[in-house]
Amino acid sequence: MKKLTTYMRRYWWRYLIGVVSLVLAVVLDNLNPQVTRVVVDDVMVGGNMNVLLPCLGAFLVITLGRTVFQFTKEYNCDMAGASISRDIRNDLFKHVQKLSMGFFDGTNTGEIMSRLTGDIGNIWGGVGFIAMLMCEIILHTTLVVVNMVRLSPKLAIFPCIAIPICGFLAIFLEKKLDKVYEDISEERAKMNTVAEENISGTRTVKAFAREKFELDKFLSHNKKYYDLNMKQSKVMIKYYPLFQLVTKLLPLVTILIGGNMVIKDEISLGTLAAFISYCNYIGWPMEMIGWVSNEMAATFASWKKLKKLADEIPAITSPENPQILENVKGAITFENVSFSIKDKEILKDISFNLPEGKTLGIMGATGSGKSSIFTMLFRFYDPSSGRVLLDGTDVKELSLSQLRKSISQVSQDVFLFSDTVNENIKFGKKEDTSAEEIAEALKMASADFVEGLSDKGDTVIGERGVGLSGGQKQRLSIARALSKHSPVLVLDDSTSALDTETEHDIQKTLEKLTDTTKIIISHRISAVRHADEIIVLKDGAVAERGTHDELLAQKGLYFETYTAQYGAIA
Repeated sequence: MKKLTTYMRRYWWRYLIGVVSLVLAVVLDNLNPQVTRVVVDDVMVGGNMNVLLPCLGAFLVITLGRTVFQFTKEYNCDMAGASISRDIRNDLFKHVQKLSMGFFDGTNTGEIMSRLTGDIGNIWGGVGFIAMLMCEIILHTTLVVVNMVRLSPKLAIFPCIAIPICGFLAIFLEKKLDKVYEDISEERAKMNTVAEENISGTRTVKAFAREKFELDKFLSHNKKYYDLNMKQSKVMIKYYPLFQLVTKLLPLVTILIGGNMVIKDEISLGTLAAFISYCNYIGWPMEMIGWVSNEMAATFASWKKLKKLADEIPAITSPENPQILENVKGAITFENVSFSIKDKEILKDISFNLPEGKTLGIMGATGSGKSSIFTMLFRFYDPSSGRVLLDGTDVKELSLSQLRKSISQVSQDVFLFSDTVNENIKFGKKEDTSAEEIAEALKMASADFVEGLSDKGDTVIGERGVGLSGGQKQRLSIARALSKHSPVLVLDDSTSALDTETEHDIQKTLEKLTDTTKIIISHRISAVRHADEIIVLKDGAVAERGTHDELLAQKGLYFETYTAQYGAIA
C-alpha cells in the first residue's frame, strides 16, 4: 500500500477546486462584517440611505456566492475522500489476497474486516471533509484576525491571546485521544470476530445450547468497546467546554471594552458591530478545533492499523523469473520433504514419485499429517527441507498462478459461495466453463439433486452452502474441481459425507480420468483401495507403502484399519 499522500495526489484537481472554492467562500464570509459596518455607520448613524440598496445587494451576492462555493467545496472534498478510501480498500484487499496461509491461520477474520470497513471509513473522513475543514479553520481564523487587527488593534489583543490557547488545547486533546482510538479500533476488531464466528457457527452454538455463553462473550467485548468510547467521551467532555468558554467570552469582552471605546470615540459603532461579528465568526473555528482534533486522532489511529496490515510480507511468493511449463502433465515428486511450524514437526522425510495419470492414496490417523501433503503441493506453505516437484520442476521455481491453476482441490472443509450453483461450479474457470461442461461436471459428481432445486443451476445457495446437506455440498465441491479440468486432482476426505452408493459412483468416475493425476486423502479404505500406490502416515512419517493387496499382506496399520472397517478377511 502506498503513502497516504500518494493517494491524495491522484485527485489533486478535486483538492484544487475544493481549496479555490474554500478560499472564495471564506473571503465572502469575511466581507459580511465589513458591509455590516457600512450599514451601521453610513445608514443607521449617518442617515445615508443611498448606500442601503447596494449593501443589501452585497449581502445577497455574498450569501448566494458563499452557498455555491461551499457546495462546490463540500462536493469535491467528499468525492476526493470517497475515491481515496476506495483506492486504499482496493489496494489493501489485493494485498490481503497475496498474503500466505500462515497469516490467515494466525489472524482473525473480524480483525481483517474491521480494517477494510471501519478503519478505511475513518480515512475517508480524514482526507475528505475533515482535512478541508482544517484548512478552512486555518484560513478563516487568519483572515478574521487580520480584519480584527485592521479594525482595532486594541480590541484584537484578546482574540490573539485566546487563539493560541485553543490551539494548545487541541494539540493536547489529540495526544490524549490518539491511544484511546487505537484501543477502540482493536476492540472493535475483536468484537467483530466474536460476532462473525457466532453467526457463522450458529448451528453449532444452538446444537450445544451455548447461546448464553456466546452472548456473555459478546457482551464482554461490547462492554469493553463501550468503556473505551466512554473514555473518549470523558476526555471530550472534560476539555471541550474550555473551547466553548473562550468563544462565549470573546463577544462579551468585546462589547465591554469596545462599548467603552465607542463612548470615547476611539472607534465607530459600525466598527464595534463588525468586530462583534468577527468574534462570532472566530467562535466556531475554535469550537471546531476540538472536534477536528478528535476526528484526526481517529484517522491517524486507523492509518497505523492499515499500515500494519499493509506491511505484512507474504511468506510465499512467485519467483521473479519463474519457469513456464508449456504443457503440465501432472507428474508429482516429493523428495525428502519435512515440514515444521513453530518447532512442531508435522511431516518427516516424506518421499514418493507419482507419475502422470496415476493415483496415490494417503491414509493415516487424525493428526498424522495427511492434509499437510497438499498444502506443500499448493505452496500454501514451503517445506522446511526437501523439495516438491511438478513435472520434474521444483514448485518454488514456478509461478503461483500456473502451479495452482494446474491443480484442482476438493477439501474436507467444503466452502461454497453465496451465489448460484452454476457460478460455484465454474469458480475455477469462470470465463471458460460452458453450460455443457457444468452439466457434465454435475453428472460426474452424481449431483443430480440440482435438478430438483427451485431454479436448478440458477438457484442461489446461501453462505457456505447453508440449506444443503453435507453430502450435497461435497458433491458440488467435487463438480467444481472436475469442471476445472486440471492435470492434477487432490481429494482430501472428499467423500466422507456421502452414502456408500454415491461414493462408489464417484470412484468409478475418478477411475475414468486416466489423464489426470490423482491424490486421494481419506480415512476410508474404499476411497483408496484402487490407487496405484498407497502410503500410510503415522506421526508425520511414512509408516507403510504399497498397493492395497501388498499392504494387507503386511498385516500392519493398513490391515488394522481394513479389519476395523470391514471385519476380518475371509
